[in-house]
Amino acid sequence: MCSYESSFQPAQFLLLVGVPLASAVLLVQCLRWRCPRRLLGSCWKLESQEEPAPPPTPLPEDESSRAGLPATLQEVATFYQELHTPTQGQTVIRQLMHKLLVFSAREVDHRGGCLMLQDTGISLLIPPGAVSMGRQERVSLTLVWDLTDAPSLSRAQGLVSPVVACGPHGASFLKPCTLTFKHCAQQPSQARAYSSNTALLDTKAWKPLGRPGDHTSRDECRIHLSHFSLYTCVLEAPVGREARKWLQLALFCSPLAPGQSHLQLRVYFLNNTPCALQWAVTNEQPHGGRLRGPCQLFDFTGARGDQCLKLKYISEGWENVDDSSCQLVPHLHIWHGKCPFRSFCFRRKAAKDNEDCSALTNEIIVTMHTFQDGLETKYMEILRFQASEEESWTAPPPVTQPPACNRLPPELFEQLQMLLEPNSITGNDWRRLASHLGLCGMKIRFMSCQRSPAAAILELFEEQNGSLQELHYLMTLMERLDCASVIQNYLNGTQSGSPPRLRAGAQENQGLELDEKL
Repeated sequence: MCSYESSFQPAQFLLLVGVPLASAVLLVQCLRWRCPRRLLGSCWKLESQEEPAPPPTPLPEDESSRAGLPATLQEVATFYQELHTPTQGQTVIRQLMHKLLVFSAREVDHRGGCLMLQDTGISLLIPPGAVSMGRQERVSLTLVWDLTDAPSLSRAQGLVSPVVACGPHGASFLKPCTLTFKHCAQQPSQARAYSSNTALLDTKAWKPLGRPGDHTSRDECRIHLSHFSLYTCVLEAPVGREARKWLQLALFCSPLAPGQSHLQLRVYFLNNTPCALQWAVTNEQPHGGRLRGPCQLFDFTGARGDQCLKLKYISEGWENVDDSSCQLVPHLHIWHGKCPFRSFCFRRKAAKDNEDCSALTNEIIVTMHTFQDGLETKYMEILRFQASEEESWTAPPPVTQPPACNRLPPELFEQLQMLLEPNSITGNDWRRLASHLGLCGMKIRFMSCQRSPAAAILELFEEQNGSLQELHYLMTLMERLDCASVIQNYLNGTQSGSPPRLRAGAQENQGLELDEKL
């Protein structure tokens, strides 16, 4: 029995030790086959011994990524608080929440009030009795220069006015308020007001207000508001009829300094509204660009091709740097009111041996033609530009004159209309005034077809926000002393204390407070 036990022990030992050892070796081989060599060490680590993962490297922050993030509640609250803070009668231009805005705000009570955005032709009238006795309401008027807030338009629709917001959104009053802004449609009956019943920072939902022509006059859109929201005006021609709008062509460039080798000239294609021109002026300020001369009108049609800008003449001593002398502006960029511009860059020619070019290059004269593709022989505008080193580009000194007026007093308007309407043999009638306001011969002939050319020219003077003092100077320059005397008599009467009366469209209301007076 003992011999049997001694002979059995080695085999038992092999079973007890060899099998687990072989299993362990086989397991190691399997692990080596399943795991890559570089991960083998980590496969063997116990969970309790795992090293913590390093924190991820933060991504760099930039403005574009932050702009795409939704605004926080605090940012939204700050935005509307600043927008509705009274501006003491001033018009403020500021970028808020990535939107370039022009706004004014004030408090109104039962006497009502009026908000006006300077040099834009935009106003908001809150009539007396719109606010309950003993209450005060904060209201704001905002011109939105963010082009993404405009309606999405079809090829047949054209944008002919700015986007205007009245705030606070959804506010209502006991009486309808009146919002007025300019449009550039040639046929007011084709211009249709639109409204987006949303806050300024929300996604817009534009819907038409009534039928085309319900809220438009010759060059104004006037909407009676039951509550405050966003508004604009769209050109919609009936099927089979051609839609047209007026453009203004504005030329900008920086000063021509002595020794300057290059000069860039920029031409803007803008809706013929005051606020569009102010946008271009604001856009040029960081580059030192100044408006060169009066803007020229252009008859733009929605059924034609792209706009062409062709360089025709450069004065001696200068050359065009660009590869082409003709540039195109896509039709829809103008038709949808995107305020596009095109530029030419000019360079002084190098002086040849024994030749002095300084006398030739101390000024530059440029002539350009602009037209819609396919209509060059039918309708074309000629743009002329001239600049010299001797010109003074310094800002004019501040003056203490009354602010520019948007509307002439009604009695003065009617007197000047009667005096300027009859054609004079010497030509110093409404045509001479039109020439002083920058209208070319073709535009003057077009004005002669109006029902009252004198009234049309005086309204054009109003759109340019000219003051009565400037109009008095023009009449003296035209040797129309009768008109100058009428203006002087009115100014003397106003300075003596008699209040001016607003012309039709400004709505006379006793007790109405105005931020700006004529």
